[in-house]
Amino acid sequence: MAIDKVAREARRKSQAEGAQRLIESGMLDELFEKIDSGEVQLDGDGGFVQQLIKAGLERGLQAELTSHVGYEKGDPEARLHENSRNGSYPKTVGTTAGEVELRIPRDRNGTFAPRLVPVGTRRLSQLDEMIISLYAGGMTVRDIEHHLVSTLGVDLSHETVSNITEEIAEEVLAWQTRPLEAFYPVIYLDALVVKVRDGGHVRNKAAHIAVGVDMDGIKHVLGIWIQASEGARFWAGVCAELANRGVRDVLIVCCDGLTGFPEAIEATWPDSMIQTCVVHLIRNAMRFVAYGQRKAVAAALKPIYQAPTADAARAELEAFKASELGRANPRSARVFEDAWERFTPFLAFPPELRRVIYTTNAIESLNFQLRKVIKNRGHFPNDQAVVKLLWLAICDIEDKRARDRASRRSKNHKTSGRLVEGQVVTNWKKALEQLALVYPERIEPYL
Repeated sequence: MAIDKVAREARRKSQAEGAQRLIESGMLDELFEKIDSGEVQLDGDGGFVQQLIKAGLERGLQAELTSHVGYEKGDPEARLHENSRNGSYPKTVGTTAGEVELRIPRDRNGTFAPRLVPVGTRRLSQLDEMIISLYAGGMTVRDIEHHLVSTLGVDLSHETVSNITEEIAEEVLAWQTRPLEAFYPVIYLDALVVKVRDGGHVRNKAAHIAVGVDMDGIKHVLGIWIQASEGARFWAGVCAELANRGVRDVLIVCCDGLTGFPEAIEATWPDSMIQTCVVHLIRNAMRFVAYGQRKAVAAALKPIYQAPTADAARAELEAFKASELGRANPRSARVFEDAWERFTPFLAFPPELRRVIYTTNAIESLNFQLRKVIKNRGHFPNDQAVVKLLWLAICDIEDKRARDRASRRSKNHKTSGRLVEGQVVTNWKKALEQLALVYPERIEPYL
């Protein structure tokens, strides 16, 4: 917080000094007089800010045309040039200050193509960026439409706003099909539930997000998949897609119990280990425990998942089942028994590696942020709309997190700027060392 305060004070001082220099120069005296008398309005339709944008754009367009035709406006030798100015035409463009009426200059040969306001453009790029940012933050198309009219006075149709958000569809496709690393020591998989229109009905679907950890311990969001069908068929398609994008081997896949997923993993990468997320397991075991017993049951389950070996974990589970708490909450023990084969693999590893693979918390924290984005949505029109919004939201969340961390960075605060994408796994060097001891022949080629 002290760093934030110092940064704010420095910014205030710099802005105050800049404003004082302008005032002392006398450049603003006439403008202030007109504002005070009511002749000039700063914002709103026809306000000073809007007129400043208009003047700046038109001046820039004239400069572009001068460069194109090769002479200044009013040059007596203009007739010596092959091309010449040919008046202008009106054009309305949407900006972050509202709609601005421009006079676009043109040339006699019809070859002038302005870069500042390209032909066919009805909005400046900053407005498009604002719309996409609002969409990424969770606002619906109709919300954005109303927001632009009420705050900027820009009246864009539902179709236009929708088309602007659709313009990033190619970027989403490129991201979803980009080549991946050949080897990921660990992949985390988690899901969140979204409502999607399917034919004439709206139904719940699972949006699965995969995060892979590369050899440097850096996390990457590998893709987003909307579960269209249950079980092995869907997961076989996901694994085949990852393999086609270049993934040749995965050591450990950490996920919640997913029907058909272990079979699909084993069919694609036969030597991969499936690890059930222990946090999900504990949460499921506690689901039906009475509130008054929650703390005691949580403490009683801890020796099971912190046991030094699988045999020791089994002994602790049997002890829990035989205890008074265990008899009162048989389902808690049953959850561990049902997932035993997928729960115990990580018990063979030392603590440094256990901390890396026993939970999907990395994705859960991201999903928590994503749920805040999608909660305003009644439902999505199709699966592609879900992937588009989630991709935009991930980019937006990561950028906000990076900016927030950057503003608080100091010698004693060196945490990663990102929530997931690009973040390095804690104590990764130690974890990789343990993996290299367990899987030397698989890791060695990638070191």
